[in-house]
Amino acid sequence: MYYNNSDVRVEEMPVPKIGPGELLVKVRATGICGSDVMEWYRIKKAPKVLGHEMTGEIVEVGEGIEKYKVGDRVFVSHHVPCNICEYCLNGYQTACETLHSTNYDPGGFAEYIRIPRINVENNGVYLLPDAMSYEEGTFIEPLACVIRGQKLAQLKPGQTVMVVGSGISGLIHISLARALGAGKIIATDITEYRLDAAKRLGADVVINAKDNVQKLLHDANDGKLADLVIVCSGALSASVEALKYVERGGTVLYFAVPGPEETVPVPMNDLWRNEIKLMTSYGAGPFDLDEAMDLLSSRKVVLNDMITHRLDFDEGPRGFELVAGAQDSIKVIFELNKSK
Repeated sequence: MYYNNSDVRVEEMPVPKIGPGELLVKVRATGICGSDVMEWYRIKKAPKVLGHEMTGEIVEVGEGIEKYKVGDRVFVSHHVPCNICEYCLNGYQTACETLHSTNYDPGGFAEYIRIPRINVENNGVYLLPDAMSYEEGTFIEPLACVIRGQKLAQLKPGQTVMVVGSGISGLIHISLARALGAGKIIATDITEYRLDAAKRLGADVVINAKDNVQKLLHDANDGKLADLVIVCSGALSASVEALKYVERGGTVLYFAVPGPEETVPVPMNDLWRNEIKLMTSYGAGPFDLDEAMDLLSSRKVVLNDMITHRLDFDEGPRGFELVAGAQDSIKVIFELNKSK
C-alpha cells in the first residue's frame, strides 16, 4: 500500500470477488516502474496499491469467458482503450478517456487482482508464450511504452540517438534503438553506475551529465549533434539541456517530463530556424503491446539482464526505497507467491 515514497506498507486486504466476464489472477511477478515513485503523480491518489508491470496465473474465470481458463499464464494491461472514439481511430489510443479511467483491482503489488470485464473484452489480457518467464513478462508494458515513443519520433536506421537519463526507461530505449538499427547511441546520466549499465547494454558513448555534454557530444559524433534526443529524466534541467543536443532537422522526444508546476523555457526562434521538432509520448496502446510481446518472445530485444533486484513480497518498502532513491539498482521486481 503506497502512502508516499518513504511510506510503503505491507497490509492485509480481502481477495477480490469477481463477477461475470471477469478474471482473478494470482500475481507471480511485478516490476516497479519509475512512474510508481513519481511522487507528485502518485500521492494525490494515496493510499493506493500501485503496480502495473505484472504477470500471473489465472485462478478463477468468470461466467461467460471462453477465451481464457484456469492455469493460463498471462500479462494483463492495466489500461485499455475503447477502440471506437476519435482518438483511438486516429492512432492515439493513449489519449482515449477509457484508457485513462480503466485499471485492475487493486493493483499489481497485490497477491490477487481482479481483472474487470472491459480489460478482458478489450484485449487487455495476453497469454504468455511458454518460453517466456513471469519475470521477463514484466518488461512487456515498459517496452511497449518505449516502442510507442520511438515510433512516434520516427526513429530511422543509422540515426544518432542520444538518451538523456540512463535509468530503466533510458536503458530500454537504448536496447530498442540498437535493435531497430540506430547508428551511434550516446547516453548521459549523473551516476557512474548507470553510465556503466548504459555502456554494457548497448550505448556506444556515455557522458556524465555534470560535464560539458554538448562539446563531448560534438567530439563523439564527428562534430554533429544528435538526430533524435530522448529525455528519460524528470529533472527540469534534463528537459532544458536536451534542447542543446539536437541536430538541425532533428527531434526531441520527451518520454519523461518535469512536475506540473515546472515549465520549460523553449527557444522558439532557434527551433523554427532549424526545423526542430518537440514531441511527447505517453503510455502504450494495444499495437505497442503486441509488438513488445513479439520482440521479447523472438529474443530480438532481451531485457532480463537489467534486473538487479528480485525481492520477496514483504520487501515492498525496500523496493520502493531502491527505486525512489536512484540507488545502485536498475530494474527491481517483486516475485510473489514463489512458495505457494
